[in-house]
Formats: sequence, structure tokens, C-alpha cells
Amino acid sequence: MRGNGRIFRRPNSSMWWAAYYLRGKEYRESTGETDEVRAGKFLQRKLKEVGADQIGARTFTTPKASRLTLQELLDALKADFELRGKASPQNLSVIKRADSDFGTYRALELTPEKIDRYIEQRIEDGDRPATINRTTQILGQAYALAIKRGTLSRAPYIRHLSEAGNARQGFFSEPELAAVISNLPEDLRDFVRFAAATGMRKGECCSLTWGDIEGDVLTLRGENAKNGEARSVPLVGELSEIIERRKAVRQVKENGTARMVEHIFHRDGQPIGEFRKSWEAACKKAGVFGRLFHDLRRSAVRNMTQAGVPQAVAMKVSGHKTTSMFQRYNIVATDDLRTALERTEEYRKTAGEKVIRIEAAR
Repeated sequence: MRGNGRIFRRPNSSMWWAAYYLRGKEYRESTGETDEVRAGKFLQRKLKEVGADQIGARTFTTPKASRLTLQELLDALKADFELRGKASPQNLSVIKRADSDFGTYRALELTPEKIDRYIEQRIEDGDRPATINRTTQILGQAYALAIKRGTLSRAPYIRHLSEAGNARQGFFSEPELAAVISNLPEDLRDFVRFAAATGMRKGECCSLTWGDIEGDVLTLRGENAKNGEARSVPLVGELSEIIERRKAVRQVKENGTARMVEHIFHRDGQPIGEFRKSWEAACKKAGVFGRLFHDLRRSAVRNMTQAGVPQAVAMKVSGHKTTSMFQRYNIVATDDLRTALERTEEYRKTAGEKVIRIEAAR
């Protein structure tokens, strides 16, 4: 009978298959058994799972869902990001890391305990909570998309680590920045100057092409921006000088033939990639320690704020969408605090002298 399901053999095969129904749909899957009795027991287990679903005790896992891997879920998320214009270099990098760490897992075999062990291992390796969270959040998004599409019915609990106190306090003074730049290879110097002046992220600067410039305005395309929103930067002052220097090295020779390079910043005609060793060596020679390339972004925000640039305008330049994130980058240095206290003391002295003069006049 239909409600009892059945087992059967396919032509020229010794393996038994099981067929059963749930809500009018037939499911077929191999029992993995050549023995008819054991195949029958496999079918009975499946019928119990179907019965549990029908009374609402537990959602039935289809044969297809049970075979899904995390790699397939992450591939689907990547495709979804590309369709929605969210496939930023950073998002793609995090998806790649999640695929490397979890891709071989069956989606329904990944448990909260396994995820916790993964988190513990990365903490032991010295990774920051925010960095770990980016990977596990992408994992959660992959599961959420699969559930939304009906591919899966459930997802494991994924812990979110506290990022309190995670904000870095690193930034560059102008002398420090000049010292680091002077020790960098020539083809990286304007790249760093541009990042320091605009607050653009490394990946955003790497993506810039000559097609992004119209007149004296450069526009970062939305697909290359971390927040997914395009933003424009007027090429004035130092930025204009940087672009003029880049025009002078736009043409490169390869195999005796000259060609025009598409990217504004390049190294021997190729888009700028990883240069961590060059960065660390330049910082060491300059006597500047513990600084990241991303600290240029913090420095740019701080400089704009101290120059009196309105916050709304500074956020447009740096690409911060929320005030809270902008404030994390608006770093107050010890020297700033010293200046503030000195000004306050001077004010108090001036105010005190006024009171004395008033009293004397009485």
C-alpha cells in the first residue's frame, strides 16, 4: 500500500532501493543494502521519520537535503551575493575562508558543538573575535538562504563572540606616514598616499580603474565598495597630483609591446595584490611598529574630523554607513587629550583672572 512504501531493485543491480511518500510526493533513495531484510528495516526507519513529520514531532529530512554539503550552500550564497551586488572582495574572501574550513561537511552534520570547537581553535590560533565572527556569520547566512529557498529545514546554532573592546587604536602621525612611504617600493608609494588621504579600504583602492574617472572626479563603483554603495571623490590637491603621476606610468612594455594598464594602481602592469612583507619591512625601517594598512583609514577619519570636516561629509568620503562605525575610527590621541587639557587650563586661568578683576573693581 502507498502509505507503507516499498523496496525494489533496479534492473541489473543487486542493491535494494526504498520508495515512500510524504504529503503526496514520492521519495526514492538507495538503502545501501543488498540484503532484503536489512533493506526492509531501512524503509521502516524512513517511514517512522515520515510519521514524525506528519504529527509535527520532527521535520523530515529529504534524501537530497541529507546529501547537501556546506560547499554547495556557500556556492549558492556567493551566487546570491553576485545577483544582489554584494559580492565585494571582502565578502568573497570570507566565503572562501568558510569554504576552506567547512566545505567538506554535510550541511546537516555540522553541529553547534563542532562549531564551538572551531571557534575555540581559532581563538587559540590568535584570531580576533571580529575576524572569527565574519566567518561564522557567512556560514549562518548560507544556512538561512537554504532554509528560505526550502532546500533545508533547519540550521545549527552558531555562537556569536562579543567584540567589545575589539576596536583598534592604531593611527599614523604625518611624520610616521612619510617615513613608512619613503621605505616602500616605488610602485606602492602613491597607493598608500591615496589610501591615507581618502580613507578607502585596501580592496577598494585596488579595484580603481581609469574608467572610474570622469573629469576631476573619481567614482568607486558600488560592486567594489564594502558597503555596496558607490561614492565619488573629487581629485583635488594631493589626490590630483597622485593621479597625474599614475598617468605617467600607465603605459607598460610586455614582450617588446607597449600597452595601457587598466588599473590606476598597479605593479608591473598587474593589479596590486598582497604586499604584507613590503609593508612590514617599510614599517620596521621607519621605526613604526604594530601598524596595519587599515590604520591609514583610521588616520584619514581622524584627520578629517580634526580639520573640521562635518561628520556627514567625512562619512561620505570614507564610506561609513553608520555613525557608530564612524566613531570607532574617530580616534582621540594622547596629544589631542593633552592639548584639550592645556586649553581648558588656560580657559580656567583666564576666567579666574576675570573674576579677580571684577571683585577688585567692586
